[in-house]
Amino acid sequence: MTTYDRSGLIERSIENLRNKLLEEMAIVSLVCIIFLWHFRSALVAIITLPLSILLAFVAMRAIGLGSNIMSLGGIAIAIGAMIDAAIIMIENAHKHLEHAPGAKSRREILIEAAQEVGRPLFFSLLIITVSFLPIFTLQAQEGRLFQPLAFTKTFAMGFAALTSVLIVPFLMVLFIRGKIIPEHKNPINRFLIWAYHPFVKLVLRHRVATLLCAALLLGSTVPVVLRLGSEFMPPLYEGTFLYMPITLPGASVQTAQQVLTLQDKLIRSVPEVASVFGKAGRALTATDPAPLEMIETIINLKPEKEWRPGMSPEKLEAELDRLVRLPGVANAWTMPIKARTDMLSTGIRTPVGIKIFGPKLEVINDIGTQIEGAIGSVRGTRNVFSERVTGGYYLDFTIRRDQIARHGLNVEDVEMVIESAIGGANVTTTVEGRERFPVNVRYQRGYRGDLNTLKRTLVSTPSGHQIPIEQVADISLTTGPTVVRTEQGQLLGYVYVDVAGRDIGGYVEEAKRVVGQMVKLPEGYTLEWSGQYEYMERASQRLKIVIPVTLLLVIVLLYFSTKSVTKIGIVLLAVPFSLIGAFWLLFLLGYNLSVAVWVGIIALAGVDAETGVVMLLYLDHAYDKYKAEGRMRNLRDLQDAVEDGAVKRIRPKMMTVMAILMGLLPIMWSSGAGADVMKRIAAPMVGGVITSFALELLIYPVIYTIWKWRREVKPALAAGSGGGATDGSDS
Repeated sequence: MTTYDRSGLIERSIENLRNKLLEEMAIVSLVCIIFLWHFRSALVAIITLPLSILLAFVAMRAIGLGSNIMSLGGIAIAIGAMIDAAIIMIENAHKHLEHAPGAKSRREILIEAAQEVGRPLFFSLLIITVSFLPIFTLQAQEGRLFQPLAFTKTFAMGFAALTSVLIVPFLMVLFIRGKIIPEHKNPINRFLIWAYHPFVKLVLRHRVATLLCAALLLGSTVPVVLRLGSEFMPPLYEGTFLYMPITLPGASVQTAQQVLTLQDKLIRSVPEVASVFGKAGRALTATDPAPLEMIETIINLKPEKEWRPGMSPEKLEAELDRLVRLPGVANAWTMPIKARTDMLSTGIRTPVGIKIFGPKLEVINDIGTQIEGAIGSVRGTRNVFSERVTGGYYLDFTIRRDQIARHGLNVEDVEMVIESAIGGANVTTTVEGRERFPVNVRYQRGYRGDLNTLKRTLVSTPSGHQIPIEQVADISLTTGPTVVRTEQGQLLGYVYVDVAGRDIGGYVEEAKRVVGQMVKLPEGYTLEWSGQYEYMERASQRLKIVIPVTLLLVIVLLYFSTKSVTKIGIVLLAVPFSLIGAFWLLFLLGYNLSVAVWVGIIALAGVDAETGVVMLLYLDHAYDKYKAEGRMRNLRDLQDAVEDGAVKRIRPKMMTVMAILMGLLPIMWSSGAGADVMKRIAAPMVGGVITSFALELLIYPVIYTIWKWRREVKPALAAGSGGGATDGSDS
C-alpha cells in the first residue's frame, strides 16, 4: 500500500491552475467582443493574448523553468493587464475611423491611431513589467517560492509590451475592416456615458468637497489596516495531514506502540480519512534522527467532494485534534511538504517555536517548563509542549577499579561485556549477492530486560571463573538529555507551540508580552522566536527595502513617459487609493497580511501606474484639442475639455479595468490545491483595481482641472488680458 504520494498533489494543483488560465482567456476575450461590438476588432486583442502567453512559455523553457503553481500563477495574474494596450489601441482606432476625414486611407488612419497612443502604452506596460522585478530580491524560502511567479509575470508583461507596439498595429490593419458601429450607437458605450457623465459634472462643480471626501475615505482605511493580522504564508492545502504528537521522554517501546495504535484507530474512524500510517521513533534511515517520543502519522484524506457537508480542512483538523487528545501527549498538526521545509529551515515543526539558549541543560529545561505554563493562557494556543531536554532515562555502569584489579580484569574487559551482551556487537557480515548485512549478537531480552537481571550478567576472568557484573560495577538508573542540541555555539532547547484560529504575527506579539511578564530569564540565557514567525520577520525586513525600490523604479519610468513631476504625482495618487479597496477586501475576506498578499500589492502598484498613465493620456488629448481650437477661454472651457476627455473615453477605461477584473475573478472563486496562495495574491489586486478605477474616474478630473487652471490656463488668461481671469473661480 502506498503510504504517501506527492504526484497527486502536483497534478491536481497544476490542473486546477491550468483550467483557471483557460477560463481567464475565455472571459477576457468575451469582454473584448462585448465592449467593442465588432468581432474582427476584438480578434486583434484575442490573438495577442495567447501569442504573449506562448512567448512566455518559450522563455520559461529557455531558462529551465517548469510548470508549477507559482510559474502558472504569474501568467494567471497578468492575463487581464496583458491586453490593455491592444484594447486601447483598437478603441483609439475606432475613434479615428469614426471622425477621420475621407481624404485619408484606412491604413493611414489606423497607423496614426497606433502612433498616437503607442509610446505611452509601451511605457505603461513596461512599468507593470519592471514593478515586479524587486520580487527577485526575496531570499530563502520566500525567494524560492515567488521567483518562478516573478519570472513568468515579467515574461508575460514584457512580451505583451512588445506585441502591443510591434504586432498589434499590423493586426489592426489586417483585421479592422467592414462597418464600425459609431460610439453614439453602441449600446454599451451609450449606457456608460449616461451613467458616468452626471458624476463627472458633480465632482467638477464641487472640487474641494470631492477632495475632502477622498481624504476621509483614505483615512477610514487606517483602522482596517491595523486590524489585519499577519502571517508568513497562507497554508497550501496538500490533501494530506501530518500529525506529529510528542510524548514525554522515557516511554517504552510497548507504550509508544500502544499510543500509536490507539491514535491511528481514532483517526481512521473519521469519515474524511482515506488511510493512516504512523511511526514512532527513528526510521531505517540516517536522515531521520527522531527520538522514540516523536510520533509521525501520515493521514491521507479523501477528495473534498466526498466530505461531509460544511466540512473544511480547518474544521477537520480541529475535529481530529479533539479526537486524539490523550494524557501525556502534546499534539501538533501540519502537512508533509510544509513540515519538511520548516524542519529543514528552522528545526521547528509547529507554526511557532521558541528556542532557549544557555550554558546548562537543567536551567533550559526549567525555563521551557515555565514558558509552557505561561503560553497556555494566550488566546489561539491549541497545544504547547516544552521539550524535556533532561528527561531521558539512562542506565549507568560505574566500574569499580579496585574490584576489577582483584580479579585480574581491566576496564576494557568489563566494557566489552557491557557492549556485546547488553548493547550488541557486530561479529561478522553476511554476503548475499551484492548486498551486505552485519550480524549482531547480544543476550536475549529475558536476560537484559530489568535491572536485577542485568546485575547477574557474567564476566569471565583470566583465571577462567565467571562473576556477576555487579561485583565489579555499580549499576544505576539516571536521567539526562535525550538529545543535545547546539546552535550558535550554545546549548539549546525547544518549546513547540501549535496555533489555531489566530494570525501568527498577532499571536507572537501577545505571547512575547506574556512570557516577558511571567518568565524571568537567568543571566546568560536568551530566547529566540522561530518557526513561521522567523520567516515572516525575515520577509518583512526584506519587503521594507523592496517596496520603496519598486516605487522608485515606477517613478523613473513615469518620468521618462510623462516628462512631468506633477503628472507623476497625479499618477502615483492611484496607489494609496487602490490600497483602500485592497485592504478592505482583505478584511472582508478574513485574509491576513502575508508575503503572498504583499506580492499582490506590488503587482497592483504596477497596474495602478499603467491605468493612471492612460487616464492622463485621454485628459491631455482633450485639453490639447480644446486649446488648439481656441476654446480654452475660461474655467468652464477647461471643465468641458476635462469632461470630454473623461466621459467620451469611458469605454476603453472600462474595458481595461473589466479585462483585469474578469481575468482575476476565476482565481477568486477557485478552490482546491494551490487556490489559497493564489487568492491571497489576487485579492488585493481585485479590491485595489476597483477603488483606483473610481479614483481615476472621479478624482483625477478634479485634480487635473485644478492643476491646469492654476498652472497654465489662469496665468495665460491673466497675461493675455493684462488682468485677472473673469471667471472668478480659481479652485
